[in-house]
Amino acid sequence: MTTTYVGVPGGRLFVVDEGTGPPVILLHAGIADLRSWDDLVAPLAAAGYRVVRYDGRGFGGSTTDDVEFSRRTDLLAVMDALGIGRAALVGNSQGGVTSFDTAIESRGRVVAVIGVAAGLGGFDGGSTPEEDAIQEAYERVDTAEPFDAGALTAFEVGIWVDGPGQPAGRVPAGIRDAVYAMNLPLNEPDHIGGRVIRPDPPANDRLAQLRSPVLAVAGTLDFSSVVATARRLESAAPNARALVWPDVAHMIGMEVPDRLAAAIIEFLAPLDRWS
Repeated sequence: MTTTYVGVPGGRLFVVDEGTGPPVILLHAGIADLRSWDDLVAPLAAAGYRVVRYDGRGFGGSTTDDVEFSRRTDLLAVMDALGIGRAALVGNSQGGVTSFDTAIESRGRVVAVIGVAAGLGGFDGGSTPEEDAIQEAYERVDTAEPFDAGALTAFEVGIWVDGPGQPAGRVPAGIRDAVYAMNLPLNEPDHIGGRVIRPDPPANDRLAQLRSPVLAVAGTLDFSSVVATARRLESAAPNARALVWPDVAHMIGMEVPDRLAAAIIEFLAPLDRWS
Protein backbone atom coordinates (compact mmCIF):
# COMPACT_ATOMS: atom_id res chain seq x y z
CA MET A 1 0.00 0.00 0.00
CA THR A 2 1.27 3.46 -0.96
CA THR A 3 -0.09 6.71 0.41
CA THR A 4 0.57 10.14 -1.03
CA TYR A 5 -0.83 13.63 -1.35
CA VAL A 6 -1.77 15.19 -4.68
CA GLY A 7 -1.71 18.96 -4.84
CA VAL A 8 -4.68 20.72 -6.43
CA PRO A 9 -5.41 24.46 -6.66
CA GLY A 10 -6.31 25.57 -3.14
CA GLY A 11 -5.89 22.16 -1.52
CA ARG A 12 -4.36 18.71 -1.44
CA LEU A 13 -5.87 15.25 -1.72
CA PHE A 14 -4.93 12.21 0.36
CA VAL A 15 -4.55 9.16 -1.89
CA VAL A 16 -4.15 5.44 -1.16
CA ASP A 17 -2.84 3.18 -3.95
CA GLU A 18 -2.90 -0.64 -3.61
CA GLY A 19 -2.46 -3.64 -5.87
CA THR A 20 -1.29 -3.95 -9.47
CA GLY A 21 -3.12 -4.25 -12.76
CA PRO A 22 -5.77 -2.19 -14.55
CA PRO A 23 -6.64 0.82 -12.35
CA VAL A 24 -9.96 1.00 -10.52
CA ILE A 25 -10.65 4.27 -8.69
CA LEU A 26 -13.09 4.31 -5.77
CA LEU A 27 -14.94 7.58 -5.05
CA HIS A 28 -16.68 7.86 -1.69
CA ALA A 29 -20.09 9.19 -0.64
CA GLY A 30 -20.75 12.65 0.76
CA ILE A 31 -21.18 11.33 4.31
CA ALA A 32 -17.96 9.32 4.37
CA ASP A 33 -14.35 9.22 3.20
CA LEU A 34 -12.02 6.69 1.61
CA ARG A 35 -12.21 4.44 4.69
CA SER A 36 -15.73 3.47 3.61
CA TRP A 37 -14.06 1.31 0.93
CA ASP A 38 -11.75 -0.56 3.31
CA ASP A 39 -13.41 -3.95 2.89
CA LEU A 40 -13.70 -3.69 -0.89
CA VAL A 41 -10.00 -3.20 -1.59
CA ALA A 42 -8.69 -6.70 -0.82
CA PRO A 43 -11.03 -8.65 -3.13
CA LEU A 44 -10.48 -6.21 -6.00
CA ALA A 45 -6.70 -6.30 -5.56
CA ALA A 46 -6.78 -10.11 -5.31
CA ALA A 47 -8.66 -10.18 -8.63
CA GLY A 48 -5.76 -8.36 -10.30
CA TYR A 49 -6.71 -4.70 -10.14
CA ARG A 50 -4.81 -1.63 -9.00
CA VAL A 51 -7.17 -0.04 -6.48
CA VAL A 52 -6.88 3.70 -5.94
CA ARG A 53 -9.02 5.74 -3.57
CA TYR A 54 -8.77 9.26 -2.27
CA ASP A 55 -10.48 11.68 0.08
CA GLY A 56 -12.34 14.48 -1.65
CA ARG A 57 -11.61 18.05 -0.60
CA GLY A 58 -12.51 18.61 3.03
CA PHE A 59 -12.99 14.89 3.68
CA GLY A 60 -10.75 12.63 5.76
CA GLY A 61 -7.11 13.45 5.20
CA SER A 62 -7.69 15.96 2.39
CA THR A 63 -7.83 19.72 2.81
CA THR A 64 -9.09 22.70 0.87
CA ASP A 65 -9.33 26.43 1.10
CA ASP A 66 -12.72 28.06 0.60
CA VAL A 67 -12.31 28.07 -3.18
CA GLU A 68 -14.35 27.05 -6.18
CA PHE A 69 -13.31 23.69 -7.60
CA SER A 70 -14.40 20.90 -9.90
CA ARG A 71 -14.57 17.34 -8.60
CA ARG A 72 -13.96 16.13 -12.16
CA THR A 73 -10.76 18.15 -12.42
CA ASP A 74 -9.59 16.85 -9.03
CA LEU A 75 -10.17 13.26 -10.16
CA LEU A 76 -8.15 13.82 -13.33
CA ALA A 77 -5.40 15.43 -11.23
CA VAL A 78 -5.17 12.26 -9.14
CA MET A 79 -5.03 10.12 -12.27
CA ASP A 80 -2.33 12.29 -13.82
CA ALA A 81 -0.23 12.34 -10.63
CA LEU A 82 -0.34 8.53 -10.44
CA GLY A 83 0.37 8.01 -14.13
CA ILE A 84 -3.07 6.56 -14.84
CA GLY A 85 -4.21 7.09 -18.40
CA ARG A 86 -7.58 5.36 -18.12
CA ALA A 87 -9.49 3.90 -15.19
CA ALA A 88 -12.70 2.20 -14.22
CA LEU A 89 -14.60 4.37 -11.73
CA VAL A 90 -16.62 3.08 -8.79
CA GLY A 91 -18.65 5.89 -7.24
CA ASN A 92 -20.89 5.77 -4.19
CA SER A 93 -23.62 8.43 -4.00
CA GLN A 94 -21.84 11.76 -4.55
CA GLY A 95 -18.90 9.77 -5.91
CA GLY A 96 -21.24 8.36 -8.52
CA VAL A 97 -22.20 11.86 -9.63
CA THR A 98 -18.52 12.67 -10.16
CA SER A 99 -17.95 9.38 -11.99
CA PHE A 100 -20.76 9.94 -14.49
CA ASP A 101 -19.81 13.59 -15.02
CA THR A 102 -16.20 12.63 -15.71
CA ALA A 103 -17.15 9.78 -18.04
CA ILE A 104 -19.19 12.24 -20.11
CA GLU A 105 -16.68 15.09 -20.14
CA SER A 106 -13.48 13.01 -20.41
CA ARG A 107 -14.63 9.81 -22.06
CA GLY A 108 -11.14 8.90 -23.18
CA ARG A 109 -10.05 8.58 -19.55
CA VAL A 110 -12.89 6.34 -18.31
CA VAL A 111 -13.28 2.71 -19.39
CA ALA A 112 -16.34 1.91 -17.27
CA VAL A 113 -18.44 3.26 -14.41
CA ILE A 114 -19.97 1.34 -11.53
CA GLY A 115 -22.48 3.55 -9.72
CA VAL A 116 -23.15 2.42 -6.14
CA ALA A 117 -26.34 4.01 -4.81
CA ALA A 118 -25.20 6.74 -7.16
CA GLY A 119 -26.61 10.15 -7.82
CA LEU A 120 -27.00 11.63 -11.29
CA GLY A 121 -26.65 15.36 -11.83
CA GLY A 122 -29.92 17.01 -12.88
CA PHE A 123 -32.13 13.95 -12.29
CA ASP A 124 -35.04 13.98 -9.83
CA GLY A 125 -36.21 10.46 -9.13
CA GLY A 126 -39.20 11.55 -7.06
CA SER A 127 -40.19 10.48 -3.56
CA THR A 128 -42.93 8.82 -1.57
CA PRO A 129 -45.04 10.62 1.08
CA GLU A 130 -43.13 8.72 3.76
CA GLU A 131 -39.84 9.91 2.31
CA ASP A 132 -41.15 13.48 2.15
CA ALA A 133 -41.85 13.31 5.88
CA ILE A 134 -38.32 12.04 6.53
CA GLN A 135 -36.87 14.89 4.49
CA GLU A 136 -38.90 17.41 6.48
CA ALA A 137 -37.57 15.94 9.72
CA TYR A 138 -34.07 16.06 8.21
CA GLU A 139 -34.43 19.78 7.52
CA ARG A 140 -35.65 20.44 11.07
CA VAL A 141 -32.57 18.76 12.54
CA ASP A 142 -30.29 20.54 10.08
CA THR A 143 -31.71 23.99 10.89
CA ALA A 144 -32.30 23.55 14.64
CA GLU A 145 -31.14 26.32 17.00
CA PRO A 146 -28.78 25.75 18.62
CA PHE A 147 -27.25 23.57 15.96
CA ASP A 148 -26.21 20.09 17.11
CA ALA A 149 -23.69 18.43 14.78
CA GLY A 150 -23.98 15.16 16.68
CA ALA A 151 -27.75 15.05 16.32
CA LEU A 152 -27.54 15.77 12.59
CA THR A 153 -24.89 13.09 12.13
CA ALA A 154 -26.95 10.52 14.04
CA PHE A 155 -29.98 11.34 11.89
CA GLU A 156 -27.94 10.94 8.71
CA VAL A 157 -26.58 7.60 9.89
CA GLY A 158 -30.15 6.45 10.47
CA ILE A 159 -31.44 7.31 7.01
CA TRP A 160 -28.36 6.58 4.91
CA VAL A 161 -26.89 3.57 6.73
CA ASP A 162 -29.94 1.75 8.12
CA GLY A 163 -32.14 3.22 5.39
CA PRO A 164 -35.17 5.53 5.42
CA GLY A 165 -37.95 4.04 7.54
CA GLN A 166 -35.79 1.06 8.53
CA PRO A 167 -35.37 0.06 12.16
CA ALA A 168 -32.46 1.62 14.01
CA GLY A 169 -29.65 -0.90 14.19
CA ARG A 170 -30.59 -2.82 11.03
CA VAL A 171 -26.94 -2.51 10.02
CA PRO A 172 -24.23 -3.76 12.42
CA ALA A 173 -23.05 -1.25 15.00
CA GLY A 174 -19.50 -1.28 13.64
CA ILE A 175 -20.68 0.10 10.29
CA ARG A 176 -22.93 2.69 11.92
CA ASP A 177 -20.12 3.83 14.22
CA ALA A 178 -17.63 4.06 11.35
CA VAL A 179 -19.94 6.24 9.26
CA TYR A 180 -20.72 8.42 12.27
CA ALA A 181 -16.99 8.98 12.86
CA MET A 182 -16.36 9.84 9.20
CA ASN A 183 -19.40 12.10 8.91
CA LEU A 184 -19.28 14.08 12.16
CA PRO A 185 -16.35 16.34 11.15
CA LEU A 186 -18.21 17.20 7.94
CA ASN A 187 -21.13 18.59 9.95
CA GLU A 188 -19.10 20.74 12.32
CA PRO A 189 -19.79 24.47 11.82
CA ASP A 190 -16.14 25.26 11.11
CA HIS A 191 -15.75 22.62 8.41
CA ILE A 192 -14.40 23.92 5.10
CA GLY A 193 -15.33 21.95 1.99
CA GLY A 194 -14.83 24.43 -0.81
CA ARG A 195 -17.45 25.41 -3.38
CA VAL A 196 -18.27 22.85 -6.06
CA ILE A 197 -18.50 23.84 -9.72
CA ARG A 198 -21.13 21.61 -11.31
CA PRO A 199 -21.42 20.77 -15.02
CA ASP A 200 -23.83 22.77 -17.14
CA PRO A 201 -25.78 21.14 -18.68
CA PRO A 202 -26.00 18.34 -16.08
CA ALA A 203 -25.32 14.69 -16.79
CA ASN A 204 -29.01 13.78 -16.99
CA ASP A 205 -29.29 15.95 -20.10
CA ARG A 206 -26.22 14.35 -21.68
CA LEU A 207 -26.75 10.64 -21.13
CA ALA A 208 -26.43 9.91 -24.84
CA GLN A 209 -22.78 10.93 -24.40
CA LEU A 210 -22.24 8.44 -21.54
CA ARG A 211 -20.82 5.73 -23.78
CA SER A 212 -18.73 3.84 -21.24
CA PRO A 213 -20.19 0.58 -19.95
CA VAL A 214 -22.22 1.38 -16.83
CA LEU A 215 -23.40 -0.82 -13.98
CA ALA A 216 -25.81 0.99 -11.64
CA VAL A 217 -26.15 -0.83 -8.31
CA ALA A 218 -28.95 0.21 -5.95
CA GLY A 219 -30.81 -1.18 -2.96
CA THR A 220 -34.53 -1.11 -2.27
CA LEU A 221 -33.94 -0.18 1.39
CA ASP A 222 -32.55 3.15 0.18
CA PHE A 223 -34.58 6.18 -0.89
CA SER A 224 -36.73 5.28 -3.90
CA SER A 225 -35.02 7.98 -5.97
CA VAL A 226 -31.79 5.98 -5.87
CA VAL A 227 -33.42 2.98 -7.53
CA ALA A 228 -35.10 5.38 -9.98
CA THR A 229 -31.65 6.76 -10.83
CA ALA A 230 -30.35 3.29 -11.63
CA ARG A 231 -33.39 2.65 -13.84
CA ARG A 232 -32.94 6.03 -15.54
CA LEU A 233 -29.36 5.17 -16.43
CA GLU A 234 -30.37 1.75 -17.72
CA SER A 235 -33.04 3.25 -19.97
CA ALA A 236 -31.21 6.31 -21.27
CA ALA A 237 -27.44 5.64 -21.37
CA PRO A 238 -26.25 3.65 -24.41
CA ASN A 239 -24.51 0.84 -22.50
CA ALA A 240 -25.95 0.73 -18.98
CA ARG A 241 -27.45 -1.95 -16.78
CA ALA A 242 -29.20 -1.66 -13.42
CA LEU A 243 -28.61 -4.13 -10.61
CA VAL A 244 -31.12 -3.73 -7.77
CA TRP A 245 -30.70 -5.65 -4.53
CA PRO A 246 -33.60 -6.03 -2.08
CA ASP A 247 -31.67 -6.09 1.20
CA VAL A 248 -29.31 -3.08 1.22
CA ALA A 249 -29.53 0.69 1.61
CA HIS A 250 -27.05 3.43 0.66
CA MET A 251 -23.65 2.29 1.94
CA ILE A 252 -23.57 -0.88 -0.11
CA GLY A 253 -19.77 -1.16 -0.13
CA MET A 254 -19.81 -1.36 3.68
CA GLU A 255 -22.92 -3.56 4.03
CA VAL A 256 -22.01 -6.23 1.48
CA PRO A 257 -18.44 -5.59 0.28
CA ASP A 258 -17.82 -9.12 -0.96
CA ARG A 259 -21.04 -9.18 -2.98
CA LEU A 260 -20.31 -5.77 -4.47
CA ALA A 261 -16.73 -6.73 -5.28
CA ALA A 262 -17.95 -9.87 -7.05
CA ALA A 263 -20.41 -7.81 -9.12
CA ILE A 264 -17.67 -5.33 -10.06
CA ILE A 265 -15.22 -8.07 -11.01
CA GLU A 266 -17.82 -9.86 -13.14
CA PHE A 267 -18.75 -6.58 -14.85
CA LEU A 268 -15.16 -5.59 -15.66
CA ALA A 269 -13.90 -9.04 -16.67
CA PRO A 270 -14.99 -8.91 -20.35
CA LEU A 271 -13.29 -5.54 -20.96
CA ASP A 272 -9.92 -5.28 -22.66
CA ARG A 273 -7.15 -4.61 -20.14
CA TRP A 274 -6.36 -0.92 -19.64
CA SER A 275 -3.81 1.23 -17.83
